[in-house]
Amino acid sequence: MSQFLFAFMLTVIAGLSTVIGAFIVFFAKKSNTKFLAVSLGFSAGVMIYVSFMEILLKGKESLTEALGESNGMLVMLLSFFGGIAVIALIDKFLPDTHELKDVTKYHPKDHNNSESRAKLLRTGLFTALAVTIHNFPEGLMTFMAAMHDPQVAIPIVVAIAIHNIPEGIAVAAPVYYSTGSKLKAFVITALSGLSEPVGALIGYWLLMPFMSDMVYGIIFSSIAGVMVFISLDELLPSAREYGEHHLSIYGLVAGMAVMAISLWLLI
Repeated sequence: MSQFLFAFMLTVIAGLSTVIGAFIVFFAKKSNTKFLAVSLGFSAGVMIYVSFMEILLKGKESLTEALGESNGMLVMLLSFFGGIAVIALIDKFLPDTHELKDVTKYHPKDHNNSESRAKLLRTGLFTALAVTIHNFPEGLMTFMAAMHDPQVAIPIVVAIAIHNIPEGIAVAAPVYYSTGSKLKAFVITALSGLSEPVGALIGYWLLMPFMSDMVYGIIFSSIAGVMVFISLDELLPSAREYGEHHLSIYGLVAGMAVMAISLWLLI
């Protein structure tokens, strides 16, 4: 399998994990919120640890080779905080996707009138739009990481896949309970997830003619910033909403520990 196809496959897997959230809505009478809290904390731990201990260092290495130590460090820092600024701006103009509700909040019997069902459907569609836009930079960073170093990309995929599951719940629950159609909820959720590989391909084709050590360094440093922001702004707040505060922290520490051990084993 070529590196391009491998990178694309990883991006598709990360994106379509949103569908798992849809199946939770379809078949779970009550979601396991404690498990979800730990999982989201775990995902945040993986993303934060790999951002600082692997991705940012690779960005610095590439930029140092291209610009020298001092200038490379400066560009790395600017790219890191630039990535944070970009994803923060995206969040500013979109609804908070981390404010995800338990699937037990919605039930068809509670929404018999057309007005409440219409409002619920609009909520689902608007959330799907927000998730789609959020997924574009996530898809690009997963794809670029896999193209540059597959060993770094795999933990990124795992972390993103975990955090995409509650996003799938947020999209599927209101659509399903407003329309009563599993097919519609499944299709809309899947389409929002597929924006990750679409964003990856568009971004890669736009950047491919300009690829160099400097571009790779900027991309990796920006990816680190995006992942740290997502972890602090989305994953941890969502984890705390789903369970006790300590569960999310236990998951966070466990994610860091697993990532640390995996990176040590790869040496």
